[in-house]
Amino acid sequence: MISKTYSPQEIEDKWYQYWIENRYFNSQPNPDKVPYTIVIPPPNVTGVLHMGHMLNNTIQDILVRKARMEGKEACWVPGTDHASIATEAKVVAMLKERGINKRDLSRDEFLEYCWEWTHKYGGIILKQLRKLGASCDWDRTRFTMEPDLYDSVIDVFIDLYEKGDIYRGHRMVNWDPQARTTVSDEEVNMKEVQQKLVYLRYDLEGQKGSVTIATTRPETIMADVAICVNPNDARYQHLIGKKAIIPLINRSIPIIADEYVEMEFGTGCLKVTPAHDTNDYELGKKHNLPIIDLLAEDGTLNEKAQILVGEDRFVARKKITKMLEAAGNLVKVEEYKSNVGHSERTDAVIEPRLSEQWFLKMERLSKPALESVMNDTIQLIPPKFKNTYRHWMENVRDWNISRQLWWGHRIPAYYLNDGTLIVAKSKREALRKAQHEYQLFALTEEDLRQDEDVLDTWFSSWLWPISVFNGIKEPNNADVNYYYPTNDLVTAPEILFFWVARMIISGYEYRGTYPFKNVYLTGIVRDKLGRKMSKQLGNSPDPIELIEKYGADGVRTGMLFSSPAGNDLPYDEKLVEQGRNFCNKIWNAFRLTQGWEVASDLPARNQLAIDWFEAKFNQTLTEVLDLFTKFRISDALNAVYKLIWDDFCAQYLEMIKPEYQRPIDAATYAATLDFFDKLMRLTHPFMPFITEEIWQNIGERAEKETICLAPFPQPGATNPELLADFEVLFEVVSAIRNLRNSKGLSPKTELPLAIRTDSEARYLRLDHLVRKLANVADITYVKEQVEGMSFLVRSDEFFINLAGEIDVEAERETLLAELKYTEGFLDSVLKKLSNERFVQNAKGDIVEKERQKQADAEAKIATIKEALIRLG
Repeated sequence: MISKTYSPQEIEDKWYQYWIENRYFNSQPNPDKVPYTIVIPPPNVTGVLHMGHMLNNTIQDILVRKARMEGKEACWVPGTDHASIATEAKVVAMLKERGINKRDLSRDEFLEYCWEWTHKYGGIILKQLRKLGASCDWDRTRFTMEPDLYDSVIDVFIDLYEKGDIYRGHRMVNWDPQARTTVSDEEVNMKEVQQKLVYLRYDLEGQKGSVTIATTRPETIMADVAICVNPNDARYQHLIGKKAIIPLINRSIPIIADEYVEMEFGTGCLKVTPAHDTNDYELGKKHNLPIIDLLAEDGTLNEKAQILVGEDRFVARKKITKMLEAAGNLVKVEEYKSNVGHSERTDAVIEPRLSEQWFLKMERLSKPALESVMNDTIQLIPPKFKNTYRHWMENVRDWNISRQLWWGHRIPAYYLNDGTLIVAKSKREALRKAQHEYQLFALTEEDLRQDEDVLDTWFSSWLWPISVFNGIKEPNNADVNYYYPTNDLVTAPEILFFWVARMIISGYEYRGTYPFKNVYLTGIVRDKLGRKMSKQLGNSPDPIELIEKYGADGVRTGMLFSSPAGNDLPYDEKLVEQGRNFCNKIWNAFRLTQGWEVASDLPARNQLAIDWFEAKFNQTLTEVLDLFTKFRISDALNAVYKLIWDDFCAQYLEMIKPEYQRPIDAATYAATLDFFDKLMRLTHPFMPFITEEIWQNIGERAEKETICLAPFPQPGATNPELLADFEVLFEVVSAIRNLRNSKGLSPKTELPLAIRTDSEARYLRLDHLVRKLANVADITYVKEQVEGMSFLVRSDEFFINLAGEIDVEAERETLLAELKYTEGFLDSVLKKLSNERFVQNAKGDIVEKERQKQADAEAKIATIKEALIRLG
């Protein structure tokens, strides 16, 4: 006998350990089975489990467990990402606590600390996923910086360089002053920020007068190289070709003309600072203007600024505004809202910066990736994201793949003293190339200097579905040939371009086909106020604490109860409570059946109920399988929930439950246990722990047998006629129960029932179930109306004579009082509707509501009058 109450803490660790010890999650290529493969979106080694991970990995586990039960060779590959920017930030903070500055360390010394961090914290999130029940093949765990994956990244860089797809160029890039590295366009989040628009006066050189410009960045005026006006602007045509003086530093700059300038914006005069604005940079190139870069890599002003050297850019902004005011060059300051780029990694305000960087040409590479999604070779779920994907891919820009960091895949480029560039896998290989291709036989390795930069983290993870199977280094190995392409990818919409599109690109480039067939895009987990959950806001619960409180199955189901693909999940802890309650419901239902005495000599009594639930199960299973094909995982869970809670527990068990202290017949009991077996197998992908515990207790199991490998149910016949009859049965029973409740009658009180119907045969076969479920004494069939309270179900009329059960006079008085109140209410509604001014002036929906009140009141009055007639 199982324990009285369901205690997830007692069973979850037990069964997970059992699964791991018996290697049920491990996978090897099997030519006799169809492969089903998922690669985990590798979480950062700096990360711990958050609510987004919970949702994402629950969905992956559901898909993998179902495939495993369907007899497929299911392989779920786990792993982590080295996360260059995030990890460096964590390590720098750790070193700061120890009194160590990164700048005082050599590269190798710093990398030792990075590995120390990774070994200590890198596996935390994968261990936490075990608590959730994730059925990953842990023997296949990969890390983007492990040797084989590291080599794969380097090999791909060299290959693309030799194809002419990778180049080095001086470009305007996005600079993160906090992380001190470039970030790609896709890693910049635009945020609306309240700023100050500062109006400054620039005196004209050699003559009286001045021009006024408006800027949100007065700290960059020292890098101005021109003032630009629109050639069609009559206000300034006479100044074109003249010069103006930059305030505070008194350097003269030309006044030029270009139609790029909007005459209506600000004053119509634009300060041109090519080093600190992308548009200014293009303008500078067009007019052959010089470039002055006054910002250091940490966002402070350098010596080229001449003033406020060493000050942080935002401190300098405030100080220079006061200096301009003191000098008489400040005209006015206005409040101004504008969109400002922030680093997706550190949230620092991005600086446009000219820099020598490595780029990957995207135009050729991206074409197959665009076509495969547009023609649905790869399905995006939900498909609404196809438009976003198309927009990105049709406007794709070259990818800035270099980062000014130490932790990561170091760019395999080597420089000779004269600047000659050689791309090679190692310094020894670069030396060999230099000697043979350039005949520089006197060179030694000391004459070669490797590029200091590392590759963008995404440049390793874009190979993930291939590299986890070592498909770059060994393109014909058994694993990659069997498991690739993978089946389904479950990830977040915000990395659709960062990662998903790039994996598709690399898949076509290095395997000649797509990396996955379906991309399931989850929503963002938000709090009740609609805010994205984050530790910074303090609005995100600790997933491990939730699991300890509600159990993993409760949390899994709670996360899924309202999370359709692509739509944000409004998280509410009540959903997780509902998940726990669902576990308790299943547990208590099984305990109920385990407490029954079984009599083998009793005849089968419940075949109709058994046939009905068999049909209902098949109907729901067919629906669930269809929902899985559409990736409507939340809807599939809700269908299973309704089947168990409403159909099995509330209806079927009530129909077949033996009377108090009486046995149940063996045939019904066997059928009920068979239903439990099917229900647990159907529910297992969603709730792996409780289903294993109950399934193991249903009957004798062979050694090492597990529900993980038990066949997923397959639907049989649904019998629509029987299902329709039972829907009528439940409506009748519900109506009788409601009547009891409204009249305060005990459920134990037997009531007489008369039925006026043309389908007498239907009710005759349901007769014993109506009696049992509604506690009806006698059922008679009539052709005319008879005395008693009545109600309609599907055009059939049912009468219950309560004369001996209720005080008729008291009931009549109650009905008369209700009739009087309702007639008075109707009168007030009619007066309002007869008021032409109200009808003409009120909003349409308000008038419609009043008309609905009228209709409801009239219907209620008719019902009360009919009830009074029945009472005599």
